[in-house]
Amino acid sequence: MNYVPDHVDSAPCPTSPPDAAAPDRPRRGLGVRSVLRSLSLLDWVRLGLLAAGVLCVLTGLLPRDEAAENMRRIGPLLLFLGSVIVLAELTRQAKVFDVIAHRVAILGRGNYAALFALCVLFASATTILLNLDTTAVLLTPVMLALAAPARIPPLPLAMTTLWLANTASLLLPVSNLTNLLAADRVALHATEFAARMWAPQLVSIAATMLCLWLWFWRRDRRGSDRYVPPEPVRPRDAKERALLYATAGACLLFIVAIPILGESIGIAAVLAAAIAVTAFALLDRSALRFSLIPWQLLVFVVGLFLVVPTLSRLGLSDVMHALIGDDAGAAGAFRAAAAGATLSNVANNLPAYTAGEAVVPPENGDQLLALLIGTNVGPVVTPWASLATLLCLEFCRTHGVRVPMTRFVLTGLGLALLATTGAVAALLITG
Repeated sequence: MNYVPDHVDSAPCPTSPPDAAAPDRPRRGLGVRSVLRSLSLLDWVRLGLLAAGVLCVLTGLLPRDEAAENMRRIGPLLLFLGSVIVLAELTRQAKVFDVIAHRVAILGRGNYAALFALCVLFASATTILLNLDTTAVLLTPVMLALAAPARIPPLPLAMTTLWLANTASLLLPVSNLTNLLAADRVALHATEFAARMWAPQLVSIAATMLCLWLWFWRRDRRGSDRYVPPEPVRPRDAKERALLYATAGACLLFIVAIPILGESIGIAAVLAAAIAVTAFALLDRSALRFSLIPWQLLVFVVGLFLVVPTLSRLGLSDVMHALIGDDAGAAGAFRAAAAGATLSNVANNLPAYTAGEAVVPPENGDQLLALLIGTNVGPVVTPWASLATLLCLEFCRTHGVRVPMTRFVLTGLGLALLATTGAVAALLITG
């Protein structure tokens, strides 16, 4: 990637008359308009949510003390999210994901069953260890790009990343923003959280594998017996090799730090991102752009934690309490999971979890974790149910991969019912 300084055209030519720079003013205006035009509908929704949240505070619908407390609560989460996504994006630019994806396809040796197992392992590990948005944003385009050279039907690959970005996000606090919120609420460190969620996670992944194979990967669905193993991706020069090793090392350090640092995992994310940023600053500064910072996600989260508490004060809490109840037993757990999954597919899993968390009694730990299962595993029925689902479908669209909506909804409904029910049962059995 060649670096072209942003200021190349900003200085007037030495031979120009003094007023030759005057056209620069409309050019800057056009730049602002082009930035506004570049915002997607989803970006405007996020900005609108933030504006609505600020308005809630200014009008007194949400007391300022409560708003400040919410911002203090999510401050470390925002730092973690921003850092881990910068780390993941630089890792992608260093071609770490490309190298792994191609190696996965080569290891499969043209056998679809082996490739299926390896893709599940790759997508699950990415979701669990980095987070579901990493799988959606970075792994989906890599897997889709792998389809053409290996002559693999793209839809099975797309659905593998899309479903596992949601259903494999139960094991660690870092796997999902909702996990971070739940771990804070029930006061569980990373290893304690994993000790409670390992069985639900295994059941959820097993259910996903079953549904993926039946509906997307078996012979009459994929259309061929074997695929063509692609050539491995190799660094072209010493600079690419150094970036590859540095960012891969940063990711490895972050993963190793997860069980050690516990609730301070944000520190590990910042340090790992700093290693990756330093490597690119030394070797390829052109990659360090403002767009690396996931402002859309950060804006959405801030707006969400201002709007949802306001809605709770205006009656949402009563509705959620009627849906979830306060039964600490098995019935209450399944009821909470069903409410979380349903509301996630009607609206979105983040507001579904935050609204549900507000009405679950503090002592009902299993009920809260069951709500978490519903909002993590369940959002696979509608396209808007989770940010990861939205992102995966957008990459499918840009890569020309058609996802039939009727099939998407019906298969997603089957997976949501099977995986959510099985995961909650596993939670209760192992509790």
